[in-house]
Amino acid sequence: MKGMTVIVKTITSWVKILIFLFGIYIILFGHLTPGGGFAGGVILASSYILIMLAYGRDFVEENLSLPAASRIDCLGAFSFAMIAILGLVFGGSFFVNFLFQKYLPGQPLNLVSAGTIPLSNIAIGLKVGASLFLVIVSLSICCKDFRPGTSVNKKKE
Repeated sequence: MKGMTVIVKTITSWVKILIFLFGIYIILFGHLTPGGGFAGGVILASSYILIMLAYGRDFVEENLSLPAASRIDCLGAFSFAMIAILGLVFGGSFFVNFLFQKYLPGQPLNLVSAGTIPLSNIAIGLKVGASLFLVIVSLSICCKDFRPGTSVNKKKE
């Protein structure tokens, strides 16, 4: 049997979507409350790591393959760099909040009141979440069985 017990799998199936939604909330409202892209990305990655611990690595790789996670990682880095370059083009220097200055003079403490900051949080959240997921999956691929009575060179079956 791959993964853990039925109890752990059942609880994971209930909790995984709540953890994922909480990560999205932390990313989107990071400019208004404590949190942001890094904390939200860690929470997003932890939802997939929980699924991997409960169901096994093969189940997670069916839902989010390693090439797809790598593409999400690159998309997050590219979009963060583009936000910086757009700040240079429209605002005069890197990471200028050009949307707030020119296009969105909204009320303070609203979701769209921050201009480019939520976009930067989304980019950082994608980058951090995909990177941590790839690190944990890579570590799980390269693990060896060091239990007593097993040989290090013997392949785990």
